[in-house]
Amino acid sequence: MNRRLQVFLLCLFPVPQFLNPAQAAAQDKAPQVTHGPLWHRLETISTTPAVAGYEWELSERIRTELEGLHPAVDNLGDIVVTIGSGAPHRLVVTPIDEPGFVVSGVTDDGYLRLQRLPQGGLPPIFNELYSAQPVVVRTVSGKWIDGVVGGLSVHLQPGRANSPKSSDIENIYVDIGASSAADVRKAGVENLCPVVMKSSLVALGDRKVAAPWIGDRVGAAALVELLPTLRPAKVNGTLTVAFVVQQRTGARGLQRILSTITADEMVYVGRLLPGGPVPGVENVHRAPRREPGSGVLLGLAQTDGSLIGLAAHLKKLADEQGIPLAADYSAELLPPSYLPLPALPSRWAHIGIATSWPETPAEEVDVSDLAQLTFLLELYMEGPPTDWAMSEHNAPGHAPIAPRELSPLREPLRKLIETYGASHHEEPVRDQVMRLLPPWAKPETDDAGNLILHMGTAPAGSKVPSILFIAHLDEIGYEVKSISKDGRLEAETLGGFDPSFFLGHPALVHTANGDRNAVMELPNGWDEPKFEWPRGTETPVHVDVGARKPDEVEKLGIKVGDTITIPKAYRTLLGTRANGRGFDDRVGCAALISAVSALRGPLKDRDVTFVWSTGEEIGLVGAAALAKRLAAEGRVPDYVFAVDTFVSSDSPLESKRFADAELGNGFVVRAVDNSNIVPRNLVERVVKLARANQIPVQYGVTGGGNDGAAFVRYGSVDVALGWPLRYAHSPAEVIDTRDVDSLARISAVIARGW
Repeated sequence: MNRRLQVFLLCLFPVPQFLNPAQAAAQDKAPQVTHGPLWHRLETISTTPAVAGYEWELSERIRTELEGLHPAVDNLGDIVVTIGSGAPHRLVVTPIDEPGFVVSGVTDDGYLRLQRLPQGGLPPIFNELYSAQPVVVRTVSGKWIDGVVGGLSVHLQPGRANSPKSSDIENIYVDIGASSAADVRKAGVENLCPVVMKSSLVALGDRKVAAPWIGDRVGAAALVELLPTLRPAKVNGTLTVAFVVQQRTGARGLQRILSTITADEMVYVGRLLPGGPVPGVENVHRAPRREPGSGVLLGLAQTDGSLIGLAAHLKKLADEQGIPLAADYSAELLPPSYLPLPALPSRWAHIGIATSWPETPAEEVDVSDLAQLTFLLELYMEGPPTDWAMSEHNAPGHAPIAPRELSPLREPLRKLIETYGASHHEEPVRDQVMRLLPPWAKPETDDAGNLILHMGTAPAGSKVPSILFIAHLDEIGYEVKSISKDGRLEAETLGGFDPSFFLGHPALVHTANGDRNAVMELPNGWDEPKFEWPRGTETPVHVDVGARKPDEVEKLGIKVGDTITIPKAYRTLLGTRANGRGFDDRVGCAALISAVSALRGPLKDRDVTFVWSTGEEIGLVGAAALAKRLAAEGRVPDYVFAVDTFVSSDSPLESKRFADAELGNGFVVRAVDNSNIVPRNLVERVVKLARANQIPVQYGVTGGGNDGAAFVRYGSVDVALGWPLRYAHSPAEVIDTRDVDSLARISAVIARGW
């Protein structure tokens, strides 16, 4: 291998993967992508929003990074750097835009309507992959604020015909926590504000990284890292490098460059493009098909192996330096137009690298491919040997929005949300609850993993009613069932949810030694025009952790039985609204913690128990075990207050026929759901008690079940309480924290005086 390339690659990776086998064998652990200069460059560029036509922020970032080269910026936003003079004139072009949306309207009740950019040319499931996902919205002042795309709540769909389809842009609503159009304007959001999926760059296994639409940014990352290292005296003739905008919306930036710059030849650096038809090649709309790790790719309309012109020259450069380079199918760079298209230079070539799950939030690339691409570009530009051990450039991404100060109840909720614990694996959440309880509270853990706190000191035989509050610790997710020969994980669901909210997105595998990054693979046929999401749990789910053999999975510490979830965080929205996956039922857990703290110690002459249960999402497992044990001991509670989500239809996507409890209007008596009916007189009793204590209250009918139902068969009365939740069982879950406050307050009031 060429020594310059070897030195460059070793700067990217902490483990010398490119040394001899004896040296490589000395390494115990699986190699991980290091945070070297090029990695950081890719992270910065891939996570800076740049919706087609609204690339200002990334354009300015690139201009600033290349300021020493005196870049010019045209009125479209294209950035042009010119080095050298005279002939030949070589042009290198890379796009910087990404697909996304802009605000096209605001509803009276404060939801954003969207227009997609581009309107066409994306996978058929593109809109669906945005459904129920966190997003960011750029305000008029340039600040990014958090929001979510609404999604259907799975609990409200049984029996419903012709539910809104998330593939239809008419059913896309963005929720930023506003209650009116005036709230939206006050937040600085107006028509034409761009909206993109909230993203980060995640490392997978030894060399892969994933981020939404990362394939659109590899060329920019390579060139921004490479250009400052070139020595103008070594550049042959004139070299022009253009970072172009609006490639996805008619290639307008590229057309501008081709119309204003006359070049002898051009290298276009960007993702290989699907298209067709190609004679003799089936399913060309699914091409290109190379996998990450293939090295550099040459995009050709015909892939019969013959290379001519500039493509042949690049192949020769690559072969001389040991850079793997292969041809793969790619459609034309310039899309059809009603105007005559500018001519490409007589010599031109399209190069890029392979992606997995292209044009999805889980898109993957191999960083070694990016290193090979960067080195080939250096050779083409005829730069001098480059000092790749240069000091690290870790330019930050767009500045995060400072969260509002959290009240005493919000901070426990944030900690609970950001703790992972799918069904059967609730230990971290249980430990977090124990840390958040006041020091005087001494809970116990039973054989089912339930955390139980007895608060009453009522004497035996007293007529004081026995009361049990219960909220569940677990969250939905997946469990690793097997490890395939090709290193992929096979997983099955834990709980019920819509797979379209999770497949095709980054994920975490929770191991005994910490979390590992992963990607939830999309089902077969995902890029076919008539693709349908699988329903039920019989279809296996495959997960990519960057391994290609079982022993590589073993080195990552991943085992059968480990759980998998989608990454999550507590995010403040406008006003008192918040987003976080797993509010079901971490809100209930937080409310009970707050109620216990408010009670300030054991209750004299009361019989009150607080329970944080396990396995609710997979069939009320912990609650059922506890109910059975208490019945066997003759200690069945008189009343069970199951504190869980009231899945609300407070969303433009849902039918208002039922579940019509609005966010911000108080806790909810869950009078009827799929597992229980609360006696009407007890509904009225809770409502009366709440109003007497000036606690906002609602009541109604919703879907799903609750832990209290497990106690009913033994004689308890289940009085289910909840709070309104939008977009249940999705990454987009939204609450109003005022409802959490009211839920905690009513729980304390009931404990003292029911």
